[in-house]
Amino acid sequence: MARGVNKVIIVGNLGADPDTKSMPSGNMVANFSVATSESWNDRDTGERQEKTEWHRVVFFGRLAEIADQYLRKGSQVYVEGNCRLENGRTEMEMRGGQLRL
Repeated sequence: MARGVNKVIIVGNLGADPDTKSMPSGNMVANFSVATSESWNDRDTGERQEKTEWHRVVFFGRLAEIADQYLRKGSQVYVEGNCRLENGRTEMEMRGGQLRL
């Protein structure tokens, strides 16, 4: 029996260029935010409503290198990975995850 599943898929647009750095180990890390939006019509007023959520994404290693090379503000991305809570903030950690441009 499975103990649980922690899988997240986000399709959205980058809010800024990735912040990419080299760690002391020589591996790269890339941090960036992805915006996802949903819209609906309010039942009572009929007004169009929209809500945007921001998701912090962290890539390590080869994915960080790819992000640094290809991703820019406004790029649409498909990100698949797992989610973890760190210092009260939810972040997607992409170790062996997928990135589709």
